[in-house]
Order: sequence, then C-alpha cells, then structure tokens
Amino acid sequence: MKRSPEAKRIEEVLRCSRIVAGGFFGNDTRILEEIIETDAASLVKLGTTAPRIAVRMREITDRGKAGLGTTVKFDEKREVVVDENRGQTVCPWPHAGGYQKTIATVRRLDTGTTARWSDLSLHFIEAHGFFQGRGSVFRVEPEDLVAVLFD
Repeated sequence: MKRSPEAKRIEEVLRCSRIVAGGFFGNDTRILEEIIETDAASLVKLGTTAPRIAVRMREITDRGKAGLGTTVKFDEKREVVVDENRGQTVCPWPHAGGYQKTIATVRRLDTGTTARWSDLSLHFIEAHGFFQGRGSVFRVEPEDLVAVLFD
C-alpha cells in the first residue's frame, strides 16, 4: 500500500513525544492505518461505532466535570472522576482546535473495571477512529472500553 506524505507526517507526530510523553503509539510497531483498521474491525464485531462510543465518553466526562475532581455517580453501574489541568493539547491531524488537558476515569461498580481517557483521546476516537497504539498511556482496547461504557 502506498502511503500519502500526510499520513506519514501525522504518524511521525503521533509517534514522537512532542505532544505527550511517550507519544500516542506506545510500543506499537504497526503503522497508523493498521491500528485504525484493526480497531474498526473490533468495533464491527462489538456492534458499535467510534462516534457512538465518543458520545457516551463525552456524556460521562461532562457529568464528571460537575464533581470538580471528586467522584460522581454516573448511573447505578458507573462512577467517574475528572481531573482538569491547565493548558491545551492539539490534534496532529490537520484541523483547528485545542483540547483541554482533562482526564476522565470511569469505574464500573459491578465489576470494578476502569477506563481512562483524555479529551484528546476522546477526539481521536470520535474524529479519527484512533484508540492509540498498544502501550501508550491512554490506549484503551475497544472491547474493554465498550464493557465499561455500556451495559
């Protein structure tokens, strides 16, 4: 497969640590398109989409922000805490916008499982279908994320 110069540039930025320590690929050696395609196939098997997941992530994050850093009960099965830090990060894909340095951690009360994401991670999933590379700080396997977000 012939890769575009733009895809190569985006991957280079995602792999480096200019935006986030360790980059967004972690120790994953796959190319960007392969990571996105593999995760998209997982979503098909799970019967959901990246935009649907992002809507739920945003809903949970927004509810958690009301707690000002304390744990908030989202529903009977989930609680969330959102930590906000100063500043913004940018997306390496070519579009405008900055994303707050906000980190949401949601925990299933019935299973004890957790998932954690940043505002930029949520954007990556929603706009680019990018769950990040294996070993990156905010990588969440689609199967694990779906299990935490939905009943």
